[in-house]
Amino acid sequence: MPGGATRPPAAQAQFHFMNRTTPRVFIAATRQNDGKTTLSLGLLAALKQVYPRIGYIKPVGQRFIEVEEQKIDEDSVLMDRVYQLNCPLVDMSPIAVEPDFTRRYLQSANYEALVSRINKSFDRVAWEKDFVLCEGSGHAGVGSVFDLSNARVAKILGAKVIIVTQGGIGKPIDEVCLNQALFEKEGVEVLGVIMNKVLGKKMDFIADFARRGLRRKGLELLGIVPHQPLLCSPTMGLVGEELGAELLNQPLDQDHLVDEVVVAAMGVHNAMSFVRNGVLIITPGDREDILLAIAAELEGDGATELAGILLTGGLLPTETALKVIRRMPFPVLLTRADSYGAASTVHTLTVKTRPNDKEKISLIRDLIAQHIDVARIIDTL
Repeated sequence: MPGGATRPPAAQAQFHFMNRTTPRVFIAATRQNDGKTTLSLGLLAALKQVYPRIGYIKPVGQRFIEVEEQKIDEDSVLMDRVYQLNCPLVDMSPIAVEPDFTRRYLQSANYEALVSRINKSFDRVAWEKDFVLCEGSGHAGVGSVFDLSNARVAKILGAKVIIVTQGGIGKPIDEVCLNQALFEKEGVEVLGVIMNKVLGKKMDFIADFARRGLRRKGLELLGIVPHQPLLCSPTMGLVGEELGAELLNQPLDQDHLVDEVVVAAMGVHNAMSFVRNGVLIITPGDREDILLAIAAELEGDGATELAGILLTGGLLPTETALKVIRRMPFPVLLTRADSYGAASTVHTLTVKTRPNDKEKISLIRDLIAQHIDVARIIDTL
């Protein structure tokens, strides 16, 4: 190759040492945050009706947490805690892409070692299992810089692929075709496509024309999942985590859903017009007039259930105001960020399902059971 570069060893050379008999499927997407984890979470529940013992692996993870001094992808932790899959957690997440991972790889490529790690982890995850669900990370090309694109990883695992994309006709199918080309280059079969986050009133229309468009590309539409605001709304717990905020009270439920964000940078009378169910009020910590007005309304009829209040600027209210805050039934958080920065962070949050999001998880299971042709997926495998 030009410049003395070397091509990574062919993926198929690694198959000899890996279990190839356990059924498996690889969940990919046209981009990040299209709904791979949501689909995987629901599919696991549906597949368990047919395959009682299921394993899960996310071979290459980009968002990880520390578990017993090991870096584990957060989606692997989610699946393990929700389903108790009885798989070694470290093998459900064999490769964690740390901030300097790519630089270190380009300085001293260790491709064969990484492939061996994936192979061995898959074998342990698949041990005494009837089926293994494999989840990718982003579009087919993610990971190409260190020779482990999603397409290459699917090839290494010997898995057929389902591509998840967002609802629509033209743009989603264009993006599916781009991803399909890379999978086909690696010799990986794409089973079909699932469209996610489709507006309910457009479901039938998009299903009809998307099915026609995909069929022209030799692909099957395996299901359409309707848009659900609940799955896109962050919780106050997630807001607090993202901002490193301090919780100033102890409400019974710390995971209120945020449906709307309001920066209360106005007089108290105007601010009160925004106090309604599901709203997150963002205001500087010294706006005690707003805090006391909200408390007075709660004592009046108690009907309004804010998502919560986020106090900004690191301004801790007086002890008098803190006593009022401690009685509030929703989370009140304090962050060092300014109001604009805090609001921007909340608006751009990547909403991920967490193990304690029981309402979301129940909804996801129902959505996948109702809108995905799981029987068809099993037949094609």
